[in-house]
Amino acid sequence: MAIDYAKYISELVARAKAAQEIANGFTQEKVDELTAAVAYVTTRPEFAQQAAEMLVEESGMGVPANKVAKIYAKVKGGYRDMKGKKSVGLIETNDVTGVSVYAKPMGVIGAIIPVTNGEATPIFKAVAAIKGRNAIILAPHPKAAKTNMFVTNKIRETLKKYGAPEDLVIAIEPEYVSIESSGELMKQVDFVLATGGTPMVKSAYSSGTPTIGVGTGNVVTIVDGTTDLDKTADLILASKTFDNATSCSTENNIIVFEDCYDKFVEVMASKGAYTIKDNTEDKQKLVKTLWPNTPVDHVLNRHIVAQPAAKIAELAGITVPEGTRMIMVEENGGYGNEFPLTGEKLSPVAEIRKAKDFEDAVQQLEAILNYQGLGHSCGIHTTIMERAYAMGERLKVTKVVVNMAQSLVNSGAWTCGYPMSMTLGCGTWGNNSISHNATWKDLLNFTYLATPIPSTQPTDEELFDGKEY
Repeated sequence: MAIDYAKYISELVARAKAAQEIANGFTQEKVDELTAAVAYVTTRPEFAQQAAEMLVEESGMGVPANKVAKIYAKVKGGYRDMKGKKSVGLIETNDVTGVSVYAKPMGVIGAIIPVTNGEATPIFKAVAAIKGRNAIILAPHPKAAKTNMFVTNKIRETLKKYGAPEDLVIAIEPEYVSIESSGELMKQVDFVLATGGTPMVKSAYSSGTPTIGVGTGNVVTIVDGTTDLDKTADLILASKTFDNATSCSTENNIIVFEDCYDKFVEVMASKGAYTIKDNTEDKQKLVKTLWPNTPVDHVLNRHIVAQPAAKIAELAGITVPEGTRMIMVEENGGYGNEFPLTGEKLSPVAEIRKAKDFEDAVQQLEAILNYQGLGHSCGIHTTIMERAYAMGERLKVTKVVVNMAQSLVNSGAWTCGYPMSMTLGCGTWGNNSISHNATWKDLLNFTYLATPIPSTQPTDEELFDGKEY
């Protein structure tokens, strides 16, 4: 018997709306109590470990210890960012402009959860929704459905304990998780917060419901040789191997100045990064393993996503040294469909190429992003800050990371000032509605109240500084 997804989702939305009507009457103190309780309970070591191990087993992707670290950082960090901030009723009064601002809920949020971050994302989004007195319905990837339910049940248990409606947080049940149910959810809720692959995000934007989604990640980082290459290698490896590169923010392409290229490759090799030379059989084998249908299409082989480098090498029939943590592949050619390594790889595999100088490196970086990843982010390892500032001024990205491990800071970190988030907006460059890390603030509506003030109309003399044009 065919499942009536529209009916099923409408029932979930009705439950969520009823709960949200109750939450609409919550005080700021009540909201803050609930967000603190959920953040605390879900970051207890035993629970975090259970959720991490469950997701790795269910999805076959990632590293439990790294997923635990992700839960700790993103959930605690997200709560830190909202702690003490007003999100209920009157939140701002400006005596000069006479304008007062009132924060109000959006209603029922539909949250699309990616399998790669199926451990921390549902918690982060739930806490953000509760901060705004919203209800939220979590739609996971099929390979994370059981983990999503496990996490949701813990949150619901906590809400009940503190006298709030459990249905403020609802998960699509595993047997109903599908593209069809997610599609229906996006049509029926008040707002969509979508994190996942490009096709899913495009679907969210075309659902007819107001949406925040994210663009495709394909991070490029520049190494100019002015930093300690030993430390630079540590940072890149820490980023690229974290959770087997599940993050859209890992270094997919590394551009190295030619005068330090050989030294950089040597240092990386000493730490477990194996380099495959250009124009070799091994390179052809790897490309065919990552993209089996190349050049017909560029759909990644799902069997390599978030897998260890050694396993990917084995699948490709490539012999790598024992202890290999990352694979770098040389590319001296162009960009785009004929050179798929310039795209996102969602694995501990990175393209590496040479640059003559900074301008050459930036031009290559731009060419890569124009193929894939425009609007997302890039990085540089340098002691010449003018180079970093030039990138910030010039490049069509929403984040430029300097001398840090890209995937460990792009979505916020204790040592980086970006807001903690699990949804990274890429601006219009990445076909997104925002160009910042989405947080609880993006799940609020605002009412602006204006009262009369003395006239602020200037004379023409004042307005145009006494000039005639």
